[in-house]
Amino acid sequence: MIITRTPFRMSFFGGGTDMASFYEQYGGAVLSTTFDKYCYVNIRHLPRFFDYQTHLTYSQTEYVNSIDEIKHPLIREAMRKLDIREIRLMYDADLPARSGLGTSSSFAVGLLNAFYALKGKCVDHKRLADEAIYIERVMCGEAGGIQDQIAASFGGLNRIDMNREGYIVRPIVLSNCRKNELNAKLMLFFTGFTRFSADIQKTAEGCLKDKTDMLLKMKSLVDDAEQILTSKTDLREFGRLLDESWRLKRGLSTSVSTNAIDLLYDKALQAGAMGGKLLGAGGGGFLLFFVEKEKQQAVRRALSDLLYVPFLFENTGTQVIHYTAEDYELDE
Repeated sequence: MIITRTPFRMSFFGGGTDMASFYEQYGGAVLSTTFDKYCYVNIRHLPRFFDYQTHLTYSQTEYVNSIDEIKHPLIREAMRKLDIREIRLMYDADLPARSGLGTSSSFAVGLLNAFYALKGKCVDHKRLADEAIYIERVMCGEAGGIQDQIAASFGGLNRIDMNREGYIVRPIVLSNCRKNELNAKLMLFFTGFTRFSADIQKTAEGCLKDKTDMLLKMKSLVDDAEQILTSKTDLREFGRLLDESWRLKRGLSTSVSTNAIDLLYDKALQAGAMGGKLLGAGGGGFLLFFVEKEKQQAVRRALSDLLYVPFLFENTGTQVIHYTAEDYELDE
């Protein structure tokens, strides 16, 4: 039996510049972190006592006898790519899917990590990220960027730079005191809305040709944010930069925000938040705010209808947290 644990991510700056249509021409940059909310993939070979060969449990349950019968595109294509057969797979997560935290990409990375472990192989973070990108973007044909798979695989607070030659993951080097101070000033709320990010990404991607200047500005904010974090600059500037980035992002597409989300955002600012953003492609999910300690209770009261989710940064990326080797011969 194999169990993998893969973190979710929150992207602070540069979202949208990780789309191939942009970074292959202009170069992209993202500043993001993973945090202590995870998805889990539990997998083992299925004993031959049943009238089906594969049993999958996620938000639905599937009992199938061939890969072609599998409805879940990510599981189907990952099994096809790595020639995985005769399995029982269970997926679980700390937070809901389609909520702006890169959940599908975390699942893709954790799934591949589990599949390789089932085959007795240990592969590096870059290979897991690269193959997750390929499966989601090419084999499944889903729109979107490449930051989520990289973040979930590597873990930590990183700057990710990308161009047509590939990408580089560079940790943001901070003292524990500075990192903990940043963590303590960030507040996460669940709006209750969920959406398919690929649908939002398709709309946004269609607008990118007309938004190049805006995306270049969003990319430049990664430099500004890194400078704030790694210097003695007051962290409140990071909060102000989040607000600037969110206002730019809202201009990319009408599907990024909604009237309800705008109202929630304004409520938080009026209560004392310095800035924030809707995580992910847009349309719903989680709102992140930068709030000084003395204002946090007021912000919680202002957003009392939303679920507040405390979190801590994490640095591990995807991990195999349980491994029991099997003696199992696959049918030819």
